[in-house]
Formats: sequence, C-alpha cells, structure tokens
Amino acid sequence: MPKYLFQGSYTEKGLSGLLKEGGSKRRDAAEQVIKSVGGTLEAFYFAFGDNDFYVIADTPDNVSISAASLIVNASGAVKMKTIVLLTPEEVDQAIKKSVKYRPPGK
Repeated sequence: MPKYLFQGSYTEKGLSGLLKEGGSKRRDAAEQVIKSVGGTLEAFYFAFGDNDFYVIADTPDNVSISAASLIVNASGAVKMKTIVLLTPEEVDQAIKKSVKYRPPGK
C-alpha cells in the first residue's frame, strides 16, 4: 500500500478541541479516519515548530487518502498537507524510466 506523511497545524478551533480531549483522543480520531478508507496508522506524533503534528499512514490509493484529507481539511480544525512517500526501491524504478524533458530556454 502507498505510504503517506501528513503534517499539519491546528487552527484555534482545533486547539480548543485538543485542549478539551487530549492528545491520545486525536491519535484515535486520526486512526479512525485512516481505517475508514481502508488504511492503517503507522505513527502519530505531536511536535514543536511549524507543524503541530506528523502522521504516517498506509492507504490503498491516492483517491482514498484524498477523500480523507478533504474531509479533515474541510473541518476547519486543522490545516494539513499530504505528502506521498516513496521507498528506495520505487526511486530505483524511477531512475530507470526514460523521460523526455527540455529545460526552459533550451
């Protein structure tokens, strides 16, 4: 299954909910969303800095995770970015692909 990294920050509304429910409830909610699209939660971490949380999950495909991401972002409680993760073997396959490209101005 494809693997995804989610990084995000809570809005004022989301922080209010986090303070009320606690961190483990947010992890449980993330796991529920991911399971609802046929995926599994691999990791959930809170962090200091530009992002409040990082989540790694496996899901069946881009469409499934897009559906989950749209719903979560539409809630107004978080601003989240979804990043597709690649294995070293996938990069090996990509390197072997023939690609036609012309840089601008050449």
